[in-house]
Amino acid sequence: MEEHEHRFSLMIILSIILAFILTFVSMALYNSSGAAQLDLSRPGYKDVRSQVVNDDNFQDYSSSGSINQAAINEFVSMYHQQAVKTESVDAFGGDPLSTDALGLVPTSN
Repeated sequence: MEEHEHRFSLMIILSIILAFILTFVSMALYNSSGAAQLDLSRPGYKDVRSQVVNDDNFQDYSSSGSINQAAINEFVSMYHQQAVKTESVDAFGGDPLSTDALGLVPTSN
């Protein structure tokens, strides 16, 4: 019976160690990927949150309606507008995280 108690304790200890390792790896990825710099929910960015401008001029495609040539042409036109924006950014350069590439509009004080 004592052997089973030791195996259970060992399992708990190994589970805690594994949780710490996975947490460390996920935080390292979070910081190295640049996501930490974009996360405005962090306490250090409390003052900056009020300066964010929500530009809701995105025109989406209706999910209901008839499928005809006019609807297809409208979808293709909207698709090409977004594709041009996507293709204009060099994904392997330092530019994808710029304010222009992310569509962020700085406010003037």
